[in-house]
Amino acid sequence: MDMNDFSVSHVEGKSRVGLLKTSRGEVETPVFMPVGTAATVKAMLPETLGEIGAQIILCNTYHLMIRPGEKVVNHLGGLNTFMNWSGPILTDSGGFQVMSLAKLRQLNENGVTFRSHVDGKKFLLTPETSIMIQETLKSTIIMAFDECTPFPVEKKIAEKSMKLSSRWAERSKASFKGSNGSMLFGIQQGGMFEDLREESARYLNDIGFDGYAIGGLAVGEPQQKMFEVLDYSTDFFSKDKPRYLMGVGKPSDIVGAVLRGIDMFDCVIPTRSGRNGQAFVENGTINLKNAQYQLDKNPIDEACSCYCCSNYSRGYLSHLVRSNEILASMLITLHNVYFYISLMKKIRMLIKRGEFKAFAEKFVG
Repeated sequence: MDMNDFSVSHVEGKSRVGLLKTSRGEVETPVFMPVGTAATVKAMLPETLGEIGAQIILCNTYHLMIRPGEKVVNHLGGLNTFMNWSGPILTDSGGFQVMSLAKLRQLNENGVTFRSHVDGKKFLLTPETSIMIQETLKSTIIMAFDECTPFPVEKKIAEKSMKLSSRWAERSKASFKGSNGSMLFGIQQGGMFEDLREESARYLNDIGFDGYAIGGLAVGEPQQKMFEVLDYSTDFFSKDKPRYLMGVGKPSDIVGAVLRGIDMFDCVIPTRSGRNGQAFVENGTINLKNAQYQLDKNPIDEACSCYCCSNYSRGYLSHLVRSNEILASMLITLHNVYFYISLMKKIRMLIKRGEFKAFAEKFVG
């Protein structure tokens, strides 16, 4: 695929509105990608995702290689056919889950050997196998294989990890075929250290990718620390490529990151919160388990026009949550994902008008 499939139409400060053209359709940025870990956005129909304006979703290489296996997905037509989603799909490389979920992992220059958290079966994940698995899944946007640097960490360890990820990025690019018209994104590491982040970006720019992710954030550091890293990190990448902040985040994280030049986001927060009875509203979240909502006739959010808010009261939703009814997860998740997608639409509109900075400063506080 042509390496310049991203164009920026509006800029306000570092914030920008862009268009990412993929083999599966166009994506207007800044964009939020709902997370469909095991080829399903939990408690949501793919049709509903499309109806409420989701443009692109994320699936997880680690989970899918373990169950049902990438060959099964391929046999059943690839991810889009498998899960009945026609839009673009980004797959993460599996590196983060290997670090956080897998048992008995052993890391060396070649890659990572680990045992599945499901049945203990032994796997080897290398840059080459990660790319091959993602291509077998028929992913639209493929992520280079990296080691996610933990937080907090000494600089010496962060440097060693970043250099390993850089060598793995080179191997990822070398084994990438782009056979389904797919794109390949590189991942910047370097912990909370500016010089390491710059060095990582330099390696990635030299290799050349279709887009660049900023990895190793949202790993437990305070929001202000994340913003500090973003203040300089986005400057190290060329302006004509999309920038993706992995695993972020809360609405205020997203708004603050767009202010610093980020174009793409993914996070489990809206869906996970939905399954825990927590709903997003203009000024934060409300927990529908709480007794104060049992007699509440209002919708979650008066200003929201999603299916849930148009039809159901907080009182009814509170009853569903307290009764552990499956419908509670479905309705509150739908509302939360709609809230995130609406926030991104608002962000794009405000950047186009040159009014985003004022909104962001008030929103983030």
